[in-house]
Formats: sequence, structure tokens, C-alpha cells
Amino acid sequence: MDLFGNQSVSCSIFLVFSVLLIFHGAFGAKFTFVNKCDFTVWPGILSGAGSLKFETTGFELRKGSSKSFQAPAGWSGRFWGRTGCSFDGAGRGACTTGDCGSGEIECNGAGAAPPATLAEFTLGSGASSPDFYDVSLVDGYNLPMIVEGTGGTGACGSTGCVTDLNRQCPAELKAENGGACRSACEKFGTPEYCCSGAYGSPATCKPTKYSEIFKSACPRSYSYAYDDATSTFTCSGADYTVTFCPSSPSLKSSTDSSPRTATGTGTTTAGAVEQTTSLPENSWLADLAIGDSTRTHPNDLSFLLFVLIFGSSFFFSFLDFFSS
Repeated sequence: MDLFGNQSVSCSIFLVFSVLLIFHGAFGAKFTFVNKCDFTVWPGILSGAGSLKFETTGFELRKGSSKSFQAPAGWSGRFWGRTGCSFDGAGRGACTTGDCGSGEIECNGAGAAPPATLAEFTLGSGASSPDFYDVSLVDGYNLPMIVEGTGGTGACGSTGCVTDLNRQCPAELKAENGGACRSACEKFGTPEYCCSGAYGSPATCKPTKYSEIFKSACPRSYSYAYDDATSTFTCSGADYTVTFCPSSPSLKSSTDSSPRTATGTGTTTAGAVEQTTSLPENSWLADLAIGDSTRTHPNDLSFLLFVLIFGSSFFFSFLDFFSS
């Protein structure tokens, strides 16, 4: 009787810790998107090859609103804002800038058509593995955007572009609708501007008069392909806020954190679970069934722990009763 009683307690504890170990590291950063623009923005999300998915690949973010998503650990990806969008009741339509060509609010695995301001992330897979992130103007610019990390350790610098580059855009780079500024690579397509061919290395591809305009206005953003040293940031265990059209510069002083050069971090993408949208009940069970066990909800995990604790206690009490 005592033997089974001890087994009941021990096995319950074992199951609890097993579940915690299984799900430890399943959660990456929480991303909060804030729209301070005077108009609606439709953020797009591109998932990269081999990375876990978001529940959404595009959504509406009205003026003054915010939405949060939980990313899985090890996620990598990019975000951008689409503007001038027109969607019908069925979610079909297109956008003036940053359009992903899907014809829907959801981008469905398609990236932003340049020019577009991009926020790029490669999240670490554990506490000892840092996140790498940047804001890139390599594909041009359409919206002011900043990225700020909270609760992390390390440099954790804020980055982005708070300047309205559309006002400073050289006439030859202005998009037809005036709502975006092209990169010199997109406009002219030459190796010098695209860092290709004979200019395809850090030693040969240098800043141009156009990338220097971007860099002067947004010193913490990528202005051309090899602008790593002052544009890539690292942090461990942080959550991130992506703000479109920040009302005032909120970038941290350059003295509090310096960017670090990333090597082979890549700029692919993936997804998360939108916390402001209700998911189907027991959605974690479907995820487990298809092998996507890292895509879990805190509420789902709590329920699972509850079932395991009390279920195992009942089971071993049942054995204990009959053994006596």
C-alpha cells in the first residue's frame, strides 16, 4: 500500500517535470505591433524555409491599436507594414506599398514587394543563444518603424528609422505614388548598387551616395547589403515591440548598446500565435497530432498539466486501492 502510494506521488511529479522539459524552450519572444500612424497599416509576415509558422501571415492594424503574437523558440523571420490597402468583405484586395501579391489580407508565404521597410529577426533557441535583429532599408522604405526589446539580457539595442524618408527621397528614387522610396538597386539594377558581380563582397561593395542618404537619416538601419557593423543587434530572452510611425524618437542612446556584427544569421521568417485572437478550443491537440508540438499556448499547457497531475494521481490511487 505504501509502495503504491509513494509510486503515485513520484510518478505524478515525474510526469509534471517531463511535461515542463518537453515544453521548455517552446516559447520564443512575444512580438507586439503598435500602429501610431494616422492611417491603418496591414503588417505582413513572411515565414522562412524550415521555420515554424505564425497563425497569420498578414492582418489589419488600425490607427492607435496594437496586437501581440507569441513566437516559437528559434523562430526567424521578417515583418513589414503595408499601406494604402483596399480589401473587400471576403478579404480580397491589394496594397499600394509593401504589397505581397497574394490578393488577400493574408500574405500566404509571399514577401513584400519593394520598396518596403523590413524588420528582420533570427531568434535564439535557448537562454544561451542570442537573438539577432535589424531594420533594413536595403529593399527601400515605405514607413517609419522602430524595434525595441524589453526584459532581455545583453546589448538589446533599439533600432529602426523614425525619419520620414519619403520627404527626403531623391526624385529619381521616388515611387510613382509618392508613398515610398526605392533603393538604388531596385531603380538602377547595377552591380555597384546591388552588391553583385564584381561588387559582391564587403571589400568591393561600399556605401553609395544613395545609401548614405538612408544611413544619414536612419543611422541604425541597414542602408546597403554589407552594412552589418552598425545595423545588426543582439539580445537574449527579450520580448519585442515593433512600432509603425512612432510619434517621437524612442530609440535608446547609442551609448547604452552597440550593434554587433552577425555572421550567417540570415533573414528568413516564421510565425507565431496571435494572442488577441481566440483560437479553436484544444488547438494544441491538433498541433501535437501533426507533429507541431512546439506551437503551444500557455493556457493549453496549464490545462495539460492539470490533466496529467490529477489523472496520474487518480490512476495510481486506483492501483493502490486494488493492491490493498
